[in-house]
Amino acid sequence: MGKEIFIDTDILIDAARSIKKAVTYLENKEKRFILMISVITEMELIVGCRNKKELRSLHKFLNRFQIIQIHKKTSQLAVELLEKYRLSHGLLIPDALIASSVISSNASIATKNQKDFRFIIGLNMTAY
Repeated sequence: MGKEIFIDTDILIDAARSIKKAVTYLENKEKRFILMISVITEMELIVGCRNKKELRSLHKFLNRFQIIQIHKKTSQLAVELLEKYRLSHGLLIPDALIASSVISSNASIATKNQKDFRFIIGLNMTAY
């Protein structure tokens, strides 16, 4: 595992809601890792905003993360993951894009929903 770790949307939502476990988890990880998120995660969080005040608060919150954009290699890998896991495991497009970003970055991902990713060969997950 490298020095980078992707944080999945579910943990960020909990942290934004001041759930102690998520807040403490992020604080501890920030001391040892570069915290990253996929641009897909950023988009998921934007969709969850109910007004401009929440959107401004989100932008401030996201300043602590390195946001990883989708590149050709990432999108190609996401297509491969969908072809391999969509029918057998129900892999969704956002999760395929997030997983491909993690794999392409040679990083790991922290998520509460390990069931969404555990079947993807080559994806490193870290405990939450």
